[in-house]
Order: sequence, then C-alpha cells, then structure tokens
Amino acid sequence: MQPVRRQTLIAQVTEQLRDEIASGRWAVGTRIPTETELRELTGTARNTVREAVQALVHAGMLERRQGSGTYVLSACATSALGEYFAAARDTDLLELREALEVTAASLAAQRRDDDDVAELRRLLERRNRLWSPERVAADDQQEAVAADLAMHRGVVAASHNAIYLEFYDSLVPVLQEQLEEFPVGAATSYECAHVALIEAVIDGDAPGARAASRELLAEVRLRRR
Repeated sequence: MQPVRRQTLIAQVTEQLRDEIASGRWAVGTRIPTETELRELTGTARNTVREAVQALVHAGMLERRQGSGTYVLSACATSALGEYFAAARDTDLLELREALEVTAASLAAQRRDDDDVAELRRLLERRNRLWSPERVAADDQQEAVAADLAMHRGVVAASHNAIYLEFYDSLVPVLQEQLEEFPVGAATSYECAHVALIEAVIDGDAPGARAASRELLAEVRLRRR
C-alpha cells in the first residue's frame, strides 16, 4: 500500500468532471458547460476549472473546438499512444521531447498570434509563481508540475501544428508522473531559462526559442543522471 495523498482542488474538480462523463450525464459528442458555468457549478476559480478541463483533454476524454466549445470525446481515459509512452524508456521519451519541443518552439516563434502571446504570458506567470517557494509543499507539487507542463504545452500549441499537439497531449500524463518524482521549487525551477523561452517565442526569435528549449531539456537530462 502507498501513503494516502490529499487531492488538490484541481484534482477534485477533475474527478467531478470525469464522473459526469463516465456516468453518461455528459454523453459522448455533447458539449459540456462553459467555463463560466463550470465555475458556478463547482464553486471554484477560473484557473482551477481551466486546468481540470485541460487534464481531461490530455486524457482523451474531452476535445476543445475553436469557436464552438469543449465536447465529450470519450467516456474513458484511453490513449494508445499514452499507454505506449507509459511503457517507454525514460531516455527514449527525453529524445522524443527534444525532437518535438525544440522544433515546436521554433515554429511557435514564427507562427504565434496575439491570443498565443497572451496565453503564454499567463501560463509563464502562473508557472513561475507556483515554483517560486524554496521548496513547494507536497500537497502543491502536483499543481506546480501541471503548471510547468501547461506552459510547455502552450508553446507547442502556439506552433499551430495539430499533430505536434496531439503527440504532446499523449505525453503529458507520463511526463507529469516523471516530474513529480523530483524536487519542486526555486532551486529546480530554471526560471530564467523558462522566461527566455517564452520571450523568444513572443519576440519571434526562432533561433533563440530553439536554444532556450534545448537548454531546458539539457537540465532535465542532467537531473536524471
């Protein structure tokens, strides 16, 4: 048996949304309530609802449709790619991340639009705020790691390459588990490198975005030795 871990607020809301889908109250193919409606239903803040919905997007249960809303894609969290990645070697996953994220960062710098810029600034601020304590409390580590991955996902999304984003979403659950195994806090935040990455994307500096992405993944590689 493993120690019982208190769920974060995001995890609790994610579980509530998952139950709505699994029970059939939100049927496959239907649109779920809007973000504002979910905030009222759960009594939580916008960021909590947004991250909970995104978790189920990563799990393959929900699908965001630009200009239309979020729809139920599947009644269970299944992903052939996700299962494959879960069984893959850490070194293989890291090499895949390097191939994917470095190229996506370069494309994002070339293709980002005003909405991407605003979202990347929001994701970076939240990510750095959650990682700013010297040592993040155990109960808050899951949320901090999720915020880190959300920022990196935001860069991939800004590349406007749907296949890259599909692959990254399949990787996220595995990466979440891996990152939670390591200390979370200011000493392992590499805040300057994260800021450099986002600023390069926003500034349209493709070489700078590639370099910053490589630097961050090099830190991940060193930490795993």
